[in-house]
Amino acid sequence: MARPEQVLVLEPQHELKFRGPFTDVVTATLKLTNPTERNVCFKVKTTAPRRYCVRPNSGIIDAGTSINVSVMLQPFDYDPNEKSKHKFMVQSMLAPYDMTDMEGVWKEAKPDELMDSKLRCTFELPLENDKTTEHSALPKSASASLDDGEVKKIMEECKRLQMEVQRLREENKQIREDDGLRKRKVTSVAAPHSSAMATSAVRDEGLSTRVLALCVLFFVIGVIIGKLAL
Repeated sequence: MARPEQVLVLEPQHELKFRGPFTDVVTATLKLTNPTERNVCFKVKTTAPRRYCVRPNSGIIDAGTSINVSVMLQPFDYDPNEKSKHKFMVQSMLAPYDMTDMEGVWKEAKPDELMDSKLRCTFELPLENDKTTEHSALPKSASASLDDGEVKKIMEECKRLQMEVQRLREENKQIREDDGLRKRKVTSVAAPHSSAMATSAVRDEGLSTRVLALCVLFFVIGVIIGKLAL
């Protein structure tokens, strides 16, 4: 006797696609929908059980509801010349109204009560454009973790330079205070020409200090901008 037609709606219907690279676990999602007014028991089987992890691999789908099954392909050495022979089968049956033990139901099920759908597996590698996109997007996240040490060094250097600038500012402030005191002394005891020379010398010294401080600030900004550009 022919088996009854599958009542579950599978999405995708015929093929599970796994997209590489296959150096890590690759997951495909199989959606099972029960459009009937009865609860339906299901099982997901594969011809390569060691290569896949299926969650959930069995259960009950209530009437009018859906469930997503995650099919996880384990890492392996991909050979583009080798076609996949892996297959999956979704087996189902209408749940008895008085069901208490699902495993017992499967064991006692008659062949004409079982329904099944088969899906094949295909493996794909990313297109060249996708590789370029992934490659260009990856360094951003990778640099965020790989450059943490460099960023820390830059921040420490910036802090040190800021302290140096602060020290120069204090010295400049002290020079200005000394300049005012010296000007008062020179005005009272020295000729106007000598006072002008002393004032000019102090101003030149203060100007040099400010120029040095600006150079340090520009250096810090240049280092930070350079690191961000990389």
